[in-house]
Amino acid sequence: MTQASEEVVRLRRLWDEHIHSAAPPGRSDPREQEVALYASWIGSVVEVALGRGALDRNLATMVETRRAEGNERVFRAAGELGEPVRSYVARLIAIEDLLAQLPVR
Repeated sequence: MTQASEEVVRLRRLWDEHIHSAAPPGRSDPREQEVALYASWIGSVVEVALGRGALDRNLATMVETRRAEGNERVFRAAGELGEPVRSYVARLIAIEDLLAQLPVR
């Protein structure tokens, strides 16, 4: 078994912090739904990446595409909703940044 890369170790640490933190309360506000959708997408990619210690080509392409499209709607939602949503989204974006640094296998 190979040793986990520094990026995987950092991702695991940040993800553990994230999943053990309280999520902002959700209602039926479309902005909150946008944040929840982003969090769900990030979570599904993280779980696979941590299991493999890398991204596969398909997930790497998804992350690359998402980053190219930008996070404008999520940023706007977080700004409009204020704290604690802003901090929650900032952590998700940091997680996305780490995903983009993982090796592709």
